[in-house]
Amino acid sequence: MRAVVRQAVRDVRTAPTPPPADPAADPAVAALRRVVDDLVASSHAMGELMLEIAPAYLSDSEAADILVLLCEQIGEPLDHGFAARRYALTGDRRALAGTVL
Repeated sequence: MRAVVRQAVRDVRTAPTPPPADPAADPAVAALRRVVDDLVASSHAMGELMLEIAPAYLSDSEAADILVLLCEQIGEPLDHGFAARRYALTGDRRALAGTVL
């Protein structure tokens, strides 16, 4: 049952945005876009992990008690964990502003 619910939640959530269709003419810009896309993808995966540990129905203050331990163990600041959690919920890259991006 847990796996079915987890898959249904993943299907409903917005997946990370795809890279732009037109590649940059400058190779340095294209390389930087790939790096940013990799950061965003890893943040999305980390956010899904955060949501498994502290589901979306928990408030930030309730989730903080749980996530602080995980963030300490993986070496991430708690605010980065919350940003990744928000990004996994919304699929909006603006959730990562000021933390990863």
